[in-house]
Amino acid sequence: MLTISENEVVERMAFDNEWWDGGSVDEIFVSMPKRFYFDPFFELLNKRDIRRAVVLMGPRRVGKTVMVFQAIHRLLQAGVPPDSILYVSLETPLYTGLHLEKLLNLFRKLKGHGKNADVYVFFDEVQYLPHWEIHLKSLVDSYPKYKFVATGSAAAALRLKSQESGAGRFTDFVLPPLLFAEYLAFVGKDNLIEIQPSDHGQKIYRTHDIESLNSSFCDYLNFGGYPEAALSEEIQRDTGRYIRSDIIDKVLLRDLPSLYGISDIQDLNRLFTTLAYNTGNEVSLESLTKNSGVAKNTIKKYLEYLEAAFLIRRMERVDHTAKRFQRITTFKVYLTNPSMRAALFGQLAKDSEAMGHLTETAIYSQWLHSNTIDRLYYARWNNGGQSGEIDIVYRADEKTKPGWCIEVKWSDKPLQKTSELDNCVYFAKQNDLRSEDEQGVPSILVTTKTKTMDRFIYKDVAIGFMPASLYAYVVGMNVFEAKERRMTAIEQQR
Repeated sequence: MLTISENEVVERMAFDNEWWDGGSVDEIFVSMPKRFYFDPFFELLNKRDIRRAVVLMGPRRVGKTVMVFQAIHRLLQAGVPPDSILYVSLETPLYTGLHLEKLLNLFRKLKGHGKNADVYVFFDEVQYLPHWEIHLKSLVDSYPKYKFVATGSAAAALRLKSQESGAGRFTDFVLPPLLFAEYLAFVGKDNLIEIQPSDHGQKIYRTHDIESLNSSFCDYLNFGGYPEAALSEEIQRDTGRYIRSDIIDKVLLRDLPSLYGISDIQDLNRLFTTLAYNTGNEVSLESLTKNSGVAKNTIKKYLEYLEAAFLIRRMERVDHTAKRFQRITTFKVYLTNPSMRAALFGQLAKDSEAMGHLTETAIYSQWLHSNTIDRLYYARWNNGGQSGEIDIVYRADEKTKPGWCIEVKWSDKPLQKTSELDNCVYFAKQNDLRSEDEQGVPSILVTTKTKTMDRFIYKDVAIGFMPASLYAYVVGMNVFEAKERRMTAIEQQR
């Protein structure tokens, strides 16, 4: 039986690392717009005083490999010797069965690097290598001056393994689907947003063309969560084939079955299809069992897998006083990227019936790269004949009252038919949300289709109104800027 020789492995390495022989990073990667998250990622990559590997996680096709090659390009521009950078894609069949240390030793032998050299090593799609987390931790301990980056799309395995075996040696960096703000920048329409000064120092975002912004928001819902789709008219004409076949199916048919030994792939597929169609809706284990035909215990496992693989997120319910339920029987499910629903069931027009739930899904997904998402709930109650629901409620912790809440609408109707605000008023009075924050911003926001009103008093409760598309932009920018400030503060403390 023929075996793969070391020479063949080295030749493949040289092929993937063109900069070793005077080449450069492929222009396709260099020319693509950078994700907002590129600079924080690159800063983390250059923190050599911290002995940690960076584990870059995220769904398929959100730009992880592109970001790695853009980082390599910047390192080369900064004068890092080309021979000090190694890129290895572990999906390459030639590397099957080779441990990380074996690959690194071949590189060290080839380039003559000692143990204390300043080297950058990128392992792409690392989760398909058995026990990768043990080997990566060993490399971090053995080569303190080397900087290791591991990437992967099967976040279920990455998150599990990095938490189990990488404590103190791995720094997780999650790359979410495109924010709406990123999408506008990618397609050159961020000029639809204006930043106005305010007395309290915070940014105020406005738009001078809400119709154009809404059209872009609709495009974002249909295909804008993926950088490649956002930039390609060909993909936009057939998002079903691109997103369903190249992204969803690979996770459902390959990633999760191979990692977890799932035998009945059709059950998993039926469940995900049911969840995708109902994104933004309340569901229960009983209803999912009935509609998908999958046993309840199996559904529980599949929900965990789908969530860990960045396909869905679950949101827990609270009551009219914002208290959590001891036994979770119902919950909301959101796609992490609204474009997946359009790929499965067809693209939406601005007046589509499903726009409300897709809008809610898009707004919720803007928090994916923020700790805030773990503190978001929805409220639904039936209290003494008084029933109602609030789409998004923020609670800082178990002991405090809600800080703010949002009712997501894709309609201007609540400004004309104010009785639609009664749920907000009831919830506000039950939870002392009648006041505004320190800057005078109401603690209750209702999104609209086109209308803006900074402060509207209804039944002694202050309510703000903002177009849903503009609010999605604001949330994404706030989340990203907060992440930048948090990373800066951490570095200053060190």
